[in-house]
Amino acid sequence: MKHYISQIDLDTNLPANYKSIILGAGCFWGVERKFWEMPNVWLTSVGYAGGMIKNPTYEQVCYEETGHVEVVKISFDPELISLDDILKKFWECHDPTQGDRQGNDRGTQYRSVIFCEDEEDLFKANDTKEKYQAALKDSGFSKITTEVKIFNTYYLAEEYHQQYLAKNPNGYCGIGGTNCPFPNN
Repeated sequence: MKHYISQIDLDTNLPANYKSIILGAGCFWGVERKFWEMPNVWLTSVGYAGGMIKNPTYEQVCYEETGHVEVVKISFDPELISLDDILKKFWECHDPTQGDRQGNDRGTQYRSVIFCEDEEDLFKANDTKEKYQAALKDSGFSKITTEVKIFNTYYLAEEYHQQYLAKNPNGYCGIGGTNCPFPNN
């Protein structure tokens, strides 16, 4: 399976010194577009993570109790784009205080998650969570519900979900942020 825009194989190994992070912020179609549009992001794909069953299907994730989240895997060269920049985009592109939903999309598969590769990235993700929580509190929002942990397994979603909004420019995108900017300090 190849990336619809870049034509890079979605199963390819990361180049040396590249990193990945897995993010869930609602329906993966709109979330993926936010990141494939970022300069210096090498590859994006959509999939499922955080659940209990192997190789789940979209129907299982949506209609059964799998525990999986619709996620986007973002691969990047940290020499060209920082994890901080990626996390800033993540926090600002959705409402991380909504629990198991984003806008009209409801269910545990739409919860907000950050799945990191290592302890260093986990520390950075939790640090940005604290900073954004302070900004949200100042703007009258409630507590962030985002789950932050080291990831274990990522399952690619079906091909028709990959880069869906590039293939279907007028397709559904329910993603929306809080309009609260990430603090610059």
